[in-house]
Amino acid sequence: MAQTYFDHNATTPLDPRVGEAMLPWLGRHHGNPSSVHAFGRQAREAVEAARERVARLLEARTPEVVFTASGTEANNAVLLSCARRASFGGHLVVSAIEHPSVSRMAAKLEEAGVAVTRVAPGREGRLDAAELVAAVREDTFLVCLMLANNEVGTLQPVEEVAVACRERGIPVLCDAVQAVGKIPVKVEDLGVDYLTLGAHKFNGPLGAAALWLRKGAHFSPLLVGGSQERHRRAGTANVPAIVGLGRAAEISLAELEARRAAMEALRDGFEARLEETLPEVLFHSRSVPRLPNTSNVAFPGVQGEALMIRLDLKGYAVSTGSACSSGTVEPSETLAAMGVPREEALSSLRISLGTTNTAADVEAFIGVLAAEVVELRRLAPAL
Repeated sequence: MAQTYFDHNATTPLDPRVGEAMLPWLGRHHGNPSSVHAFGRQAREAVEAARERVARLLEARTPEVVFTASGTEANNAVLLSCARRASFGGHLVVSAIEHPSVSRMAAKLEEAGVAVTRVAPGREGRLDAAELVAAVREDTFLVCLMLANNEVGTLQPVEEVAVACRERGIPVLCDAVQAVGKIPVKVEDLGVDYLTLGAHKFNGPLGAAALWLRKGAHFSPLLVGGSQERHRRAGTANVPAIVGLGRAAEISLAELEARRAAMEALRDGFEARLEETLPEVLFHSRSVPRLPNTSNVAFPGVQGEALMIRLDLKGYAVSTGSACSSGTVEPSETLAAMGVPREEALSSLRISLGTTNTAADVEAFIGVLAAEVVELRRLAPAL
């Protein structure tokens, strides 16, 4: 049975051109970039070429890019660095829809003595910039606001928040992992102090990510040991993955506008056809700016987990965003923060499109999806 992948916000398939660029560094080119001999110099040149490509994608200065193993590591590093500077006191502001790498680290810092304010979005999943800024206090040491939400795709008012925070001398961390490669992301336009990205969200390899640090922004490394990454992240560089990240960034920069238009057309077509085909569907965050590839849909009367499993058995990969806790399925934290009723949230699916999807894939999926929803609604009274 053919498998069709509609979960690109979780991870994306490796672009063959990226894999081709990585392949030599998995074999004959095996030097350690910290070594001074020819093998090491060759590896170091490859790492620096990748750094330049990432910087170009962000319209950033090359030395400001720090390679990490994941977006989680990059986000954790910034939060811990800023908290250490505040001696694990002071105040932290985060949006209530941040990725767990931010929200759960914020909870850990709260246990250590940091005061944390969590600002919820409106019903459509977009934060109010004025409300977020109003949460700032004299002892606030960092504000965290993601650029694009991974569950519903909403784009957040990062620029407005960054301008207001800069006037107060408060740094801003922007988790842009879900945005980079899908929409233009320019660090100077955003005005933030820290920005994170991950290769596997835009057809690069797993295990490669980057942290952008504005020149002069405070940063103390999470990992210490060697002098790699200009003493900002110790550890032997994962050269193949970094090369892959650089190549993915290069391809993304060249093809971004075409990709964005194609994804938006597929998503809008999917939503329009689904409405025509199936009654009683609810679209989350449809009326606000969002990622071009993301659709979050509720199917009243249907358990999202059951629908996801049935679709998987039919060859379609989607996501619910729900979490299992003590044997009980809990709704997506993002939908809960948006004030979506529990039953509606538990009936929701995230469909996230990618470069490998076609209009034919979407049309075939709609037929299967509609049939499974109808069947689950028929069975629901007996459950």
